[in-house]
Amino acid sequence: MIPPQEASARRREIEDKLKQEEETLSFIRDSLEKSDQLTKNMVSILSSFESRLMKLENSIIPVHKQTENLQRLQENVEKTLSCLDHVISYYHVATDTEKIIREGPTGRLEEYLGSMAKIQKAVEYFQDNSPDSPELNKVKLLFERGKESLESEFRSLMTRHSKIVSPVLILDLISGDDELEVQEDVALEHLPESVLQDVIRISRWLVEYGRNQDFMNVYYQIRSSQLDRSIKGLKEHFRKSSSSSGVPYSPAIPNKRKDTPTKKPVKRPGTIRKAQNLLKQYSQHGLDGKKGGSNLIPLEGRDDMLDVETDAYIHCVSAFVKLAQSEYQLLTDIIPEHHQKKTFDSLIQDALDGLMIEGENIVSAARKAIIRHDFSTVLTVFPILRHLKQTKPEFDQVLQGTAASTKNKLPSLITSMETIGAKALEDFADNIKNDPDKEYNMPKDGTVHELTSNAILFLQQLLDFQETAGAMLASQVLGDTYNIPLDPRETSSSATSYSSEFSKRLLSTYICKVLGNLQLNLLSKSKVYEDPALSAIFLHNNYNYILKSLEKSELIQLVAVTQKTAECSYREHIQQQIQTYQRSWLKVTDYIAEKNLPVFQPGVKLRDKERQMIKERFKGFNDGLEELCKIQKAWAIPDTEQRDKIRQAQKNIVKEAYRAFLHRYSSVPFTKNPEKYIKYRVEQVGDMIDRLFDTSA
Repeated sequence: MIPPQEASARRREIEDKLKQEEETLSFIRDSLEKSDQLTKNMVSILSSFESRLMKLENSIIPVHKQTENLQRLQENVEKTLSCLDHVISYYHVATDTEKIIREGPTGRLEEYLGSMAKIQKAVEYFQDNSPDSPELNKVKLLFERGKESLESEFRSLMTRHSKIVSPVLILDLISGDDELEVQEDVALEHLPESVLQDVIRISRWLVEYGRNQDFMNVYYQIRSSQLDRSIKGLKEHFRKSSSSSGVPYSPAIPNKRKDTPTKKPVKRPGTIRKAQNLLKQYSQHGLDGKKGGSNLIPLEGRDDMLDVETDAYIHCVSAFVKLAQSEYQLLTDIIPEHHQKKTFDSLIQDALDGLMIEGENIVSAARKAIIRHDFSTVLTVFPILRHLKQTKPEFDQVLQGTAASTKNKLPSLITSMETIGAKALEDFADNIKNDPDKEYNMPKDGTVHELTSNAILFLQQLLDFQETAGAMLASQVLGDTYNIPLDPRETSSSATSYSSEFSKRLLSTYICKVLGNLQLNLLSKSKVYEDPALSAIFLHNNYNYILKSLEKSELIQLVAVTQKTAECSYREHIQQQIQTYQRSWLKVTDYIAEKNLPVFQPGVKLRDKERQMIKERFKGFNDGLEELCKIQKAWAIPDTEQRDKIRQAQKNIVKEAYRAFLHRYSSVPFTKNPEKYIKYRVEQVGDMIDRLFDTSA
């Protein structure tokens, strides 16, 4: 049982807590009442604000809508006014631009094109909105007039500023790479830069807005004329330079062109001079026939104008390629892309046709030369043909995209030249074989025949054109003629393209054929001489000339391709003719030969018959010696080495026989007048023989 004191304390404690809880509850009740009052006040305020907002919205929205309508109306008015101004401006375009159009675009192209743009827009407006208005006709007329002025300006700019390329600049362009180790790029300025930009703008306007392609015809006609004139100017430059100084010139360095031009020879494509120089070298060794010989080099007096024409044509071909390349570069800036190839094709026609016609004229001249057996003239075809073949890849590249007829012109000319060249080669070989045996045409001194020198000269001139000549022969399927089988490895897919080795073998066979024909003809001609010794000297001279000519050039190597023993064969022929010649002295040496001398005993008096026989031997020897020396003195052996060799050999034979003869009979009393029969000492006989083959002795 809880004590009373504790129970009382417990009750007081519970009563205190209850009192605190009641106070807390009273506070919470008061707070809730205040919160409810505040909530009611807030709801009242919000309700009032909402009411006011609704009233404000009802007042503002009509005003806003009215303002928006007013703004729209204002914008419409402004747009209408702007459109009216724009439309009205079209009615003033003709008036505003008429003066500019009338004065033309010269010197103010930018302003002029701006005016044309305004006129074009006016035309479009009236066509769309008022097609029947007089204003449309007016601006149309003004537009057409402006377009015509632009076309005229295009023509004027092209005409006034298109200049032909000078021959000096062309020579720099085409010969710089070959002649200088370091060559500055030679740029061709066909039009000044400012003019070029004006031309480009006009052309683009005419294409885009003028709907006009006539200016392209104007362009190619003007540029075609300049291209043609440039090439003709180069050709004329060659002619004038050759007639005045003999050497066309080109400055070595472009930036010194105006101040320090330096003359330099243009590379000569032909080998005529080379062959003639070889012949001059032979002359120094006695092959010119100056010692009793005749004129052996009729081709050396060949007209130099032929070489000039050849050089000019070759350089004109190179010039065409370079200038055409430059023209195409210029054209791509001015002519629309889809018209460039056609325009370029038209542009180059005159110059290209001129080259082709001149080439065909060369072929025609060669054909006529073949008929009259002037084969030296035909040789001009060789350097030209070689150059055309070398230039063909560049030609083909330049002519890409042109018509087939344009592309085929050069191959057609090459074929014509190959055909006429092959014809010349075959006719030359036949001419060598069938050259008539005319007595009046034979050298009286037995020197080298003109036919021989001409044949060798012709063959030497083929050396620099081995591939060209071989291709000529191959193009005519001459392998069958020479019985040379065609190896598939030696030919390409093209029927006219052969390996250099095959061409060399074919040319070697041809040269051997010519030399064989020449040898047969010489044998036939030698029969014209009544004296077998002179005939032998004639054949010796010609064989020796042929051999020395072959050895002093590359012909011997070319002959050896198919005839390994040719050199030995000629040496044998030469030796045979020397032996034949030496037999002519038998009628002299037979008189003093020991086998024909009378036998007698020393100290025994000679009988009259023996004395007479000795006298006849001396007289026969003396007369024969004098006769042969007189006759053979007028003969010729142009080769000093061979001449000395033959003299020395004959001198040794005769002197030895005569020395032995004198030794036996000089002390024999076969006559009272020994000086009558012993006319010559041994050394005198040698001196007489030393004067053989020497008309000046």
